[in-house]
Amino acid sequence: MRALRSLLLVGGLLLGFVLAPWAGLGMAGWPGDGLAQAAPGLCIGPICADEISRSDQFPWQLRLRLSDQRAHRERVVVDCRDGGISPLAGPVERGFAGAVVRRACRLAAGPGAGPGSVPAA
Repeated sequence: MRALRSLLLVGGLLLGFVLAPWAGLGMAGWPGDGLAQAAPGLCIGPICADEISRSDQFPWQLRLRLSDQRAHRERVVVDCRDGGISPLAGPVERGFAGAVVRRACRLAAGPGAGPGSVPAA
């Protein structure tokens, strides 16, 4: 009886691994799972930033994509002089987004730069 139960458990797990990618039954990381995975990049709490780039026209401006674990994504523009995020409201929670933005600006400014420093061109 014990061997049969173990065999059924292993068989069910294998069947789940095989069918879940096509049926969209909820394996994290597979297409159609309904859950967003945080993108690799600069993360603080549930918010991650990636595709970070500096504006050619304005050296104090960064463009980045924010995403959270609830599959909310948006592109924002950041003024590193005062930490302003444009747009002011969006699907990604702005508290953690502000922390990610401040860190991105500090990293873009380089080592030894103080708060509010403009990124070097």
